[in-house]
Amino acid sequence: MTSQATVLIVDDEKHTREGLRLSLEEEFDVYVAGSTTEALEILKGDPMDVMLTDLRLGGESGMDLIEKALKLPHPPICIMMTAYGSVDTAVEAMKRGAYDFVTKPLNLDEVEILIKRALKSRTLERENVELKKQVERKYSIEGILGQSEVMKPVFEIIEQVAPTRATVLIEGESGTGKELVARALHHLSGRPKAKLVTVHCAALAPNVLESELFGHEKGSFTGAMDRRIGRFELADGGTLFLDEIGEIDANVQVKLLRALGEQTIERVGGSKPIKVDVRVIAATNKDLAALVQEGKFREDLFWRLRVVQIDLPPLRARKGDIPILAESFLKELAALNGKPYKPLSEDALQALLAYDWPGNVRELRTALEHGVVMCNTPRVGLRHLPQYILSGGSILPGASSGKGVDANTVGGGATGSGVFRPGDDLNLEKMERAMIEAALQRTGDNRTEAAELLGLSRRTLQRKLQEMGRVKRIRRRGATEESSEDSSDD
Repeated sequence: MTSQATVLIVDDEKHTREGLRLSLEEEFDVYVAGSTTEALEILKGDPMDVMLTDLRLGGESGMDLIEKALKLPHPPICIMMTAYGSVDTAVEAMKRGAYDFVTKPLNLDEVEILIKRALKSRTLERENVELKKQVERKYSIEGILGQSEVMKPVFEIIEQVAPTRATVLIEGESGTGKELVARALHHLSGRPKAKLVTVHCAALAPNVLESELFGHEKGSFTGAMDRRIGRFELADGGTLFLDEIGEIDANVQVKLLRALGEQTIERVGGSKPIKVDVRVIAATNKDLAALVQEGKFREDLFWRLRVVQIDLPPLRARKGDIPILAESFLKELAALNGKPYKPLSEDALQALLAYDWPGNVRELRTALEHGVVMCNTPRVGLRHLPQYILSGGSILPGASSGKGVDANTVGGGATGSGVFRPGDDLNLEKMERAMIEAALQRTGDNRTEAAELLGLSRRTLQRKLQEMGRVKRIRRRGATEESSEDSSDD
């Protein structure tokens, strides 16, 4: 790469710049300049990889040249040449963005090595930037995290559709992140500085929703004391996000159809058409096509909204994303609650993976906030998670439940006391004993490692084991006494 790198030498002493040119031209494509003005003309015409400039350029300053060069669209790597007495000034130049400096009289071998090092550093920096971009493209887009196969098409559609004006329909279960997708589409739209206006359609009565969307004129209905500007007008030049679009009634559907088709609205009680430039994004947790078949949603509006459709998968279909989602949430929620970041224990992660998440990503975030708030150990462990996740049930009536967590899953192969499922006797003592036994089997009875897996201190684990031993002895003694009584009865 260095044979093709371009180097600009700037020095007002001809013999110095020519000597450097002769020394470096076998390795680099070398340009020379005798003044700041000449150097800037070269830089603006042909961007250089490296600029080697003297501190004093007649009546001009190499420091000023470096500052101007670094502001160019394609700035060079800047290296300062200076006499021994001006080292402090050269250090100041580095503070302002210069890569390094060399002192005169110059050691030509040292100069060549420094240029090569600078070029290598820039190459690594560019590679790191590109690698970071690739990782970000793979795992996230505008705050939406995911590396599973089912999320790849979602990311691809967002990147493809965002810069256009196409109307987008987002479908997915509650809690899957539909509003995040809408925000990503807006921020990548080419008009991110314009407004993103959100309307939660299900939260408003039909007459209120109509006024909220289109505005109303003074006196148009009882209580309309003043003119009101609607959300379409507020979003002019930007994006209008209509959440739970399946909840709007027939009258509002008609007016919305016209607004989409003609980019024109009328306020309630008004007759003057108002032109608006709005990109509409709609979302629903219902099957909108099924609502059309049932006659509950206009077919023509459906097709207006569904220029592009994005289907968000439920969290149970993308469990491979749980580790990166959990890490991100734990960091965010720790900061939000004024606590230090603590990672998940392995067993806690296995419990999250075993659960089916009927509330999707929103439920995961809530569960992890519970863990952050309750954690008093170096890691967020099993005992810090909500109890219903460990038992496999849902706290909501009628919601689909998780699969539950068993000792084999939690302990990574231990033969514990069985699977905890909805409807089982959820005795906390039994569950805790199963977890401890599983952890001990997994670690080969190493109590220090078992304590760490469980998110406990070694002393706490030791105390719990002693309590378990006493319970077993009492139960064995009770069973023996009962057996003796039975014998005497015979």
